[in-house]
Amino acid sequence: MTSPGSSKLRVAFMGSPDFAVPSLRALVAAGHEVVCVYAQPPRPAGRGQKERLTPVDETAIELDIEVRTPRSLRDPQEQARFAAFDLDVAVVAAYGLILPREILAAPRLGCVNIHASLLPRWRGAAPIQRAILSGDTETGVTIMQMDEGLDTGDMLLHRAIPITAETTGQNLHDTLSHLGADLIVPALAALADGSLVGTPQPADGVTYAKKLERDEGRLDFTRPAQELERLVRAFDPWPGAFFEHEGTRIKVLAAEAFDIGAISNLPGTVLDPELTISCADGAFRPTRVQRPGKGPVDTDAFLRGFQIPPGTVLGG
Repeated sequence: MTSPGSSKLRVAFMGSPDFAVPSLRALVAAGHEVVCVYAQPPRPAGRGQKERLTPVDETAIELDIEVRTPRSLRDPQEQARFAAFDLDVAVVAAYGLILPREILAAPRLGCVNIHASLLPRWRGAAPIQRAILSGDTETGVTIMQMDEGLDTGDMLLHRAIPITAETTGQNLHDTLSHLGADLIVPALAALADGSLVGTPQPADGVTYAKKLERDEGRLDFTRPAQELERLVRAFDPWPGAFFEHEGTRIKVLAAEAFDIGAISNLPGTVLDPELTISCADGAFRPTRVQRPGKGPVDTDAFLRGFQIPPGTVLGG
């Protein structure tokens, strides 16, 4: 274990997806001794269902850092192996496993989480997408001292960024990923020298970002058009937004919403040759779409080869 006055720390990094990679690289670039990386085990992926390493696992191999991929951290032997690293701190970013008390207590400075929201808003699995879907005007990253609750620990550092009409799940993911990397290095330095003290999360304003499900991207035209437009942006790239017509699932990659006043059509009715669709409130127009086996195209090009005439009622 590093002496308390040292600026370089013995660190375990615990993360799995792309979101966590910039933070791992930032810790290494800052000169910290990343003694081990913990990532989710390889899983079958792609058409061949070959086992694929997580992005963090691949990055650790590139950086010549030991990788461990336990399926659980509740095994006493696994906990003993973790404690034997004699860590100053563990940094967690979208790891995907619950950290039991024995893991949380092992490092000298505890376990610190890089969370993609402004806590206590959007605790849980999918804070990036839920923030866009709910129409939030800002989000950010919170560096948090972990405890046994679900994203309930004391806040150490945070930074906010705006959510705009152009924000998508993908570009917000990428922005917050790099923001987390920018914050974790100064957060660790201040935590190590005692100048950073955690602040308890307020009791008011708690929301939970439940895990994304594949079928959530189905467009329900009985909902407001503005909400559907946010859904298209929030669920880019996964699970994606879509509707079905005559047995064909059509992905909506970009869209716009309109306030067109009172209309008498059923929700889901195609109103014009440009594929403007009536909703419970306003109208929704896909501007870029994709059908199975085809590439993404602008909607006007799509409609030249796949007609959906005005008066058609789309059921989702």
